Amino acid sequence: MSRNRRPIIRLAAAALAVAVLAACGGGGSSSDTSSADGSNPAVPGQGDGVNYPLSGLPIEDKAAAARPALTAKIDNHPAARPQTGLNKADIVFEENVEALTRFAAVFHSQGSDPVGPLRSGRTQDIDILGSFNKPLFAWSGGNYRVTRAISNSDLVNVGYSASRGKGGYYRAKDKKIPHNLYAKTTDLWTLAPKEAVPPQPQFTYRGSSDAKPATSTAVDGAKVSMYNVKVYWKWDAATSNFVRFTENLKRELEPHMADDGQVNTKNVLVLYVTYVRSKADRKSPNALTVGKGTGFVMTDGGLIPINWVRPNRLVPFTLTDANGAVVRMTPGRTWVELAWKNSLAPVGPGIDPKTVKFPAV
Repeated sequence: MSRNRRPIIRLAAAALAVAVLAACGGGGSSSDTSSADGSNPAVPGQGDGVNYPLSGLPIEDKAAAARPALTAKIDNHPAARPQTGLNKADIVFEENVEALTRFAAVFHSQGSDPVGPLRSGRTQDIDILGSFNKPLFAWSGGNYRVTRAISNSDLVNVGYSASRGKGGYYRAKDKKIPHNLYAKTTDLWTLAPKEAVPPQPQFTYRGSSDAKPATSTAVDGAKVSMYNVKVYWKWDAATSNFVRFTENLKRELEPHMADDGQVNTKNVLVLYVTYVRSKADRKSPNALTVGKGTGFVMTDGGLIPINWVRPNRLVPFTLTDANGAVVRMTPGRTWVELAWKNSLAPVGPGIDPKTVKFPAV
């Protein structure tokens, strides 16, 4: 059995270690400027009514800034592409699921009408999204164990069934079931509870006067191996974005297209996490996103090795560099790869990406 197709049975010791770390809630080094609970520090201009909390960009729509976050579970099967809304989400998590990946696209500063194709959720979404202040959760549904877990969590279930026809869900005619379910974020936001609040900031952002950290190394991009999905994020200096390529069935890299062009982002955060079997669905992996780990931040054409810590699901990840300083992102959209350890291979400036192999995971 190839390592890419191995069963998602992680070593009990690894799971136990992460669980212990989660319980301990360890902090950063002495030079870490994060707050005592491990959450990101309050920074002027971030989530303070001046900038959008999830992107760090200036607020252009006060009504949008006041609404809750909305997460849509978007399909990443080849038959689902091009997806709609990936370039409008403030933050996108790419999760390993059984034999492929799936996206949890978090919308706040802007929406997408339509958004999709939408697929089922996973129990790992409950921890991943816990720091967004009870976000709305749009999905196609799941088995009864997953559905019960989602419904009993603090995620606000506005899924296909739970929305009772009010979420703008419909089946598109240009794709086949199950890769053709869409909804409208405009309709989904109307289902928010009266007590819903905006999300808290998830990252710290660079100001115009902030220099790149000394730990940043210039890169042309990086290759990341997910579950049977190989991703190449390439730095595009002309647009100051990282653009996404994926490997097709011929093992050739091709642009990953969304409804409005190639998938792109200002920041790529690769978090090395442990996956264990989900108790609600034994075929599906479950990412452990509470505890400690390592990874990388790609921002402004540079690659920064990081340590991450998250003492509980209700606070964001704190990201620090080798010097213990909190890593500052470029204001704008961010993609988060919830990846296995050692699954990133950097591509240096001037290096032909064809000569850099995807890591075996």
